[in-house]
Amino acid sequence: MFGINNPKIRASAFSICGALLLAITKLTVSILSGSMAVMASAIDSLLDILMSGVNFMAIRHAEQPPDQSHPFGHGKFETLATLFQALVITGSGGWIIYESVVRLSRNNQLENIDQGIGVLAFSAVASWFIARNLSRVAKQTDSSALEADSLHFRMDIFSNLGLMAGLLMVRWFDIQWLDPALSILVASYILHEALQLIKRSLTDMLDHELPEEIQRQVHDIISSHEGPLAGYHGLRTRRAGSLKIMDFHLEVCKDMTVAEAHKLTNSLEKRIEREIPGSNVIIHIEPCMIDDCPGQENCVIDKSRIPARFHDI
Repeated sequence: MFGINNPKIRASAFSICGALLLAITKLTVSILSGSMAVMASAIDSLLDILMSGVNFMAIRHAEQPPDQSHPFGHGKFETLATLFQALVITGSGGWIIYESVVRLSRNNQLENIDQGIGVLAFSAVASWFIARNLSRVAKQTDSSALEADSLHFRMDIFSNLGLMAGLLMVRWFDIQWLDPALSILVASYILHEALQLIKRSLTDMLDHELPEEIQRQVHDIISSHEGPLAGYHGLRTRRAGSLKIMDFHLEVCKDMTVAEAHKLTNSLEKRIEREIPGSNVIIHIEPCMIDDCPGQENCVIDKSRIPARFHDI
C-alpha cells in the first residue's frame, strides 16, 4: 500500500533519480570549466537529492494510517519535510551568494564555457519534465511536500536558463564578472522562495485554518444536504500534510432518534470527504431548540446560526 505503486512515493523516487543524474553531470562540468554558475546549479541539484530523499521518507510515514499514538494520522511528517527543505535551501542560497562575492573580488577566469552552456541547457529541459510530473501528482494528492519539491525544480528551470544566458554573454563578450553576478541573482531568488516555504510550513504546524474557499465549500455542502438540519456552528479546520481536518456542531431536530441523527451525520461526513479529497470530518450533534419549530419536513438552515462570513452566500 505504501510502496512504489503509491503515486506520491513514485513521484518522489522519480525526482531523486533525476536530481542525482543532474548533480553528477553539473559537478563534473563545473570542475572542468571553473564556472561558479554551473557550480551553483550543481549545489542546487545536490540539494534536490537531499530534499527529494527527505520527501520520500516523510511521505512514506505520512501515508501510514492513524495508530494509537497518532490518532489524527501522520500528515505532519510532510509539513516537517517542507520546513526542513526550506531551511536547507536558505542555507544553500546564502553560501552561493558568499562564494559568488569571493569570485567577484578575485576576478576568476572561466574555461570550457561551451560545456557549461550545454549542461545548463540539458538541466533546464530535465528539470521541466521532473517539475511537471511532481506538480501533477501534488495537485492530485494535495501534497505540500511534493508541491515544495516541484517548486524547487521549477526554480531550476529559470535559474538554469538565466545562468546559460550569462555564460553565453561571457563567451561572446568576455564579461567574466557576469558569471558570479548572475549566481547572486539566482541565489536571491532562491532565498525568496525558501521564505515562502517556511511561511507555509509554519502556518500548517501552527494549525492555521484552511483557506476560506474550502470553508465556503463545506458551508455549501451542509446547506444543500438533504435532511432536517436547523443550522451549524463552530466550524474548525486545520491541515496535517495533505489531510484536511475539520469539525463542527450540527443542529438537528430534537425529535429525531439517535439512529436517525447518526444516519444523517454519517451521510454528511461521507459527502464532505467525497467532495473535498483528503478530508477528515467530525460532527458534533446538538438538538435544535427553536421555539416555533416548523417540523422536520420543513426544517431549513437558519442563517443567524452560521458564521458571519457566509451570510452573503
